[in-house]
Amino acid sequence: MKAPKRRYRPIRIARKNGKLDIDAGSLLKQYWRDPYHLMLSVTWKMFFLSIGLGYLCLNAVFALLYLLGGDSLVGARPGNFEDAFFFSVQTFASIGYGVMSPKTTYAHGIVTLEAIMSLLTIAIVTGLSFARFSRPSARVIFSQNALITTYNGSPTLIIRTANARHNHIVEAHAQLYFTRDEETIEGNRIRRFYSLPLSRSHTPSFSLSWNIMHSIDESSPLYRMTLERFQESNGQLILSITGVDETVNYNIHVRNTYGMNEVLWDHQFVDIIFTDEVGDRYIDYTHFHKTRPHSTNP
Repeated sequence: MKAPKRRYRPIRIARKNGKLDIDAGSLLKQYWRDPYHLMLSVTWKMFFLSIGLGYLCLNAVFALLYLLGGDSLVGARPGNFEDAFFFSVQTFASIGYGVMSPKTTYAHGIVTLEAIMSLLTIAIVTGLSFARFSRPSARVIFSQNALITTYNGSPTLIIRTANARHNHIVEAHAQLYFTRDEETIEGNRIRRFYSLPLSRSHTPSFSLSWNIMHSIDESSPLYRMTLERFQESNGQLILSITGVDETVNYNIHVRNTYGMNEVLWDHQFVDIIFTDEVGDRYIDYTHFHKTRPHSTNP
């Protein structure tokens, strides 16, 4: 017996200025095929808005079903949508004030159906809310730009990161990838990924800032890379950081990408570590994203 074929509509993707330009309509259709993932991916604002609109629409549907039964509710005005709607709300939430109640077999059947729908809906919304609240997250800041500059006399790629929470990410690991378009011997256009070795890819405790650095030597795919070649190949940098949040003991993962217009040549980050009048050192994150040309004095 042959397995049924699954049809997937392609998502139109283009690259503009080093960023992926995805057709919103195609992406939305794919998301609606997986509503559970969609409800976990949207923002909290959209989540509550979707739940509220769904709640109103569902009660409106049941209100119309009650109206189709004619004068089927005790204490409700015949044919009045408002009374039918609020009776549906009371039934859905198991409130039962006693002012309105079903008086026909048809209305009792709709109440039974709505009670079943209420149990299923409450279970689904509760599960989604718990999944969103319990999902591990990290507040890691990535610098707006990746820099290719000189460090200790050799060209180096540097990306600044920081832990925005007042806790520790223990056993943090960083991985940096460089991806670009290449052409095979047969003339086919492919997207190739390169893993970039880091000067320090692991830290036992990520609590403040961390500079991710890759030394650009003869073995690096960025060796003798210029801005023009970077743009021609649709180059992109992908930085991934994993670790364990010591507060909740959850594995966390964060990722950031840098397009061709977000890589600066011959720049360096402005220092964020200062010393106060007493001699204590502190970090000022207001200068976190600031850069300056390498030849400029602080």
